Amino acid sequence: RLYQIPFAMPTCEEESDPHALHLVGDFSAPAEFFVTLGVFSFLYAMAALVLYLRFHSLYGENKKLPFADFCVTVCFAFFWLVAAAAWGKGLSDVKAATRPASLIAAMGVCQGEGVVCNAGATPAMGLANISVVR
Repeated sequence: RLYQIPFAMPTCEEESDPHALHLVGDFSAPAEFFVTLGVFSFLYAMAALVLYLRFHSLYGENKKLPFADFCVTVCFAFFWLVAAAAWGKGLSDVKAATRPASLIAAMGVCQGEGVVCNAGATPAMGLANISVVR
């Protein structure tokens, strides 16, 4: 599925309204993977907590249960690392798609002869970068 993110662009014609350009791409899959993994991790942690507190004797008597718990925890740790890398890649894709030079290149009005287009400001991505690091 493709998501289109609209933004307004002037046409430089007499009394014309800005029309919408769309960024084409699907940048949601890495974030969805990260959030889904977080939800499953939370549910597993709650189930393990109930197992540890309510059924402590069962956990202590069965020798396979601690090993299975360890294996599931290792799998979650690996997938968490993969999800964090995917989130970082998704963020870099969004940053590349919304880079002022990319947006200006997509605007037909900026391709005319003698037309100079420049970005007013570079978008601040500091908080987005911190979300990947944390």
